[in-house]
Amino acid sequence: MWMDHRAEEQAARITNTGHGVLSRVGGVMSPEMQPPKLLWLKENLKESCWKEAAHFFDLPDFLSWKATGSLTRSLCTLVCKWTYCPPEGWDASFWTSIGLEDLLENDFSKIGSVSCPPGSPLGDGLTQEAAADLGLDPGTAVGASLIDAHAGGLGVIGADVKGFHLPCEDQPITSRMAMICGTSTCHMAISEQPLFVPGVWGPCLSAMVPGVWLNEGGQSATGRLIDHVMKGHAAYTQLQEQARQRSNIYSYLNSHLSSMADSRSAVDLLGSSLHVWPDFHGNRSPLADPTLKGMVTGLSLSQTLDDLALLYLATIQALALGTLHILEAMKEAGHDIRTLFLCGGLSKNSLFVQIHANATGLPVVLPDQMEAVLIGAAVLGACASQDYSSIQEAMEKMAKVGKVVQPDNELQSFYERKYKVFLRLFAHQREYQALMNQR
Repeated sequence: MWMDHRAEEQAARITNTGHGVLSRVGGVMSPEMQPPKLLWLKENLKESCWKEAAHFFDLPDFLSWKATGSLTRSLCTLVCKWTYCPPEGWDASFWTSIGLEDLLENDFSKIGSVSCPPGSPLGDGLTQEAAADLGLDPGTAVGASLIDAHAGGLGVIGADVKGFHLPCEDQPITSRMAMICGTSTCHMAISEQPLFVPGVWGPCLSAMVPGVWLNEGGQSATGRLIDHVMKGHAAYTQLQEQARQRSNIYSYLNSHLSSMADSRSAVDLLGSSLHVWPDFHGNRSPLADPTLKGMVTGLSLSQTLDDLALLYLATIQALALGTLHILEAMKEAGHDIRTLFLCGGLSKNSLFVQIHANATGLPVVLPDQMEAVLIGAAVLGACASQDYSSIQEAMEKMAKVGKVVQPDNELQSFYERKYKVFLRLFAHQREYQALMNQR
């Protein structure tokens, strides 16, 4: 549901209200958040859905309700995606200003009258029905949920890094950024004090790690974009045939690029004349513009497997430069990020990981358990069952370093130049829009 942008027009109207709650979402309401989605439902499915619905849930809270019967919502979902702001709670003036004043009824019961921190035990644990479905014991503790990306952040960001010679060693946890890389990518940065980053969601208190503030950057399409670029290329069928004989398509392309590169040169340099602006599904941050489009410059008439490999490379480089763009916005607002902690499906792609290290100039830490989202979920369960006294204790014990990938500093100049091209692509898109909007 988050990737559904049909509520763009509703999101723009909400942004135009200029309401104070928008300061907690980077100043711009995203169509990926819940208020515009709710408004779309009211305006387009009023009789069949809006009037009939007893409750509206974020998916993590829906799963908690199915497991326990408890209507208590997680602070993570409410604060990050619904504009809830503790300790005050819901802002009635906001919902009234956007035309959803009916949600105020019965103390906001349809969207959540009661909330609690992630990892808090819910209800009496698993219901009889849920326990039977899952093959577990009734009453098994269930912790208040996290959004999947936030669970991934919890599953990596607290790992003990002693002995790995990382710049975040002996530094506060706020020097780390968790990146959860899959269909999209979420960039999770935390701070002791609230930091307001234009175009970046947050600050949200205790939305991932208790007691600290969360800013969440992101890219709306990353793994989805890589797949889109490959599947739309004339050489994709040939790629599938070649990869079937050896490995998966990503490993094959990574090896193919290595064979294309001069033995004395890095694969990265193959992308010197092919450039991509990666916002094929809009920009989540730091530009916060869902109307932006993708761009590619440097194409020829050739459509060989080599050309597909180069476009794959340039797309990954563009995504890494998009991460650099987010990092710079966060740094300007006061974040001091020294190490990246990656998890999710794309973190299994060695080229994706190495290029993110090279483009940002930061070391990348990979977890020893690749399904870090499940580790984060286990942290919540361990807290709900009181096996650990706090989320901080649980995540420090359960998150482990698996591998460290260092940046290739010899590529610094290359990526500085490529980043300048990257930013000019955006500037040119704005310029083209302005020209075509002239009357």
